[in-house]
Amino acid sequence: MRFSSRVERVEGFRVMSLLEEAQAREAAGHDVIHLEVGEPDFATPEAIVAAGRQALTNGHTRYTPTAGLPALREAIAGHYASHFDADIDPGRIIVTPGASGALLLASQLLVQRGDRVLMADPTYPCNRHFMALADAELDTVPVGPDSGWQLDAALIAAHWQPTTRLAMLATPSNPTGHMLDKAQLAAVADTVRQQSGHLLVDEIYQGLTYDIEPLSAATVAPEAFVVNSFSKYFGMTGWRLGWLVAPQAAVEPLTRLAQNVFLAAPTPSQHAALAAFTPECREELERRRRELQRRRDVLLAGLQRLELAPSVPPQGAFYAWLDISRYSHDSQAFCRRLLEEENVAITPGIDFAVHGGECHVRIAFTNDVARLEEAMSRLERFLARQ
Repeated sequence: MRFSSRVERVEGFRVMSLLEEAQAREAAGHDVIHLEVGEPDFATPEAIVAAGRQALTNGHTRYTPTAGLPALREAIAGHYASHFDADIDPGRIIVTPGASGALLLASQLLVQRGDRVLMADPTYPCNRHFMALADAELDTVPVGPDSGWQLDAALIAAHWQPTTRLAMLATPSNPTGHMLDKAQLAAVADTVRQQSGHLLVDEIYQGLTYDIEPLSAATVAPEAFVVNSFSKYFGMTGWRLGWLVAPQAAVEPLTRLAQNVFLAAPTPSQHAALAAFTPECREELERRRRELQRRRDVLLAGLQRLELAPSVPPQGAFYAWLDISRYSHDSQAFCRRLLEEENVAITPGIDFAVHGGECHVRIAFTNDVARLEEAMSRLERFLARQ
């Protein structure tokens, strides 16, 4: 059979095969500690689940408007106003099936064949692949501690080419957990504006920040396209719900695209998400954020003991990005051996980084403190044999 050439530009997510191996080991009776997948061990908050049940009971199973329930768009706009001091017209918000739906719309709107896209390296691989599916050319810019593991204004200015049309950021980032602050975001927006380009910001880990206040590019760059999700901070991974904040001029073509690509986001999920903005739910979400911070600190203490701690602690999300170069230059083999020998599952860096991924791994602090401490003990045994 013959398939489209664009599919060849999309690589598989290697961590999924490692997850399958880890699950097979569990089924065989091994005690596996899962630190590979970006999904905390918290259930969706009960207030959201109850709202979802009530939506089904009330028969809310038909299509919503393509851009989403008006009440939910208003609630999202209120969230920006109350937490980020950003005045966003609800009409600029499009509710999507997960952040992936928002990224699909944005990529199809903003770039085409021959356009170039700037993106940090490492980054979440799907961000690269959405642009590849739009036939854009990717310029992945290696980042490190000197730029805070982010694509900052200086790097954007240095790598912008005549055919560059888009710069994409992720803050907090996956896999490093690092952020751009308000001044840095404003400088990025100004640099892109000077080049008459577009700015796309992935904020799906917004709210999950530690020792630093969460912020949004929407506060300093009203012309930016901002992607967010109910999956991470709000704990609704399987409900498949996200949103895109867009400039007013982009709403009509984005809505037209959405009508043809997915018609509308899941209706029961939209009704359930209304409960995510209640004070009751917010209190529970903040309790979970504090627990994730405690887990981060426990993990960092263990990594410090093993001399593997990152030089700059992750400021958000729930990941640590580790340099394993003194032990291995094959991160996939390193992760497979760790799973086979010590039953600890972590993610190979080659999933995220075009440059240097073979010398890095990602650890998700999505398990409880006792399991994290046990994982550090197993990792210490493993490293002692390397």
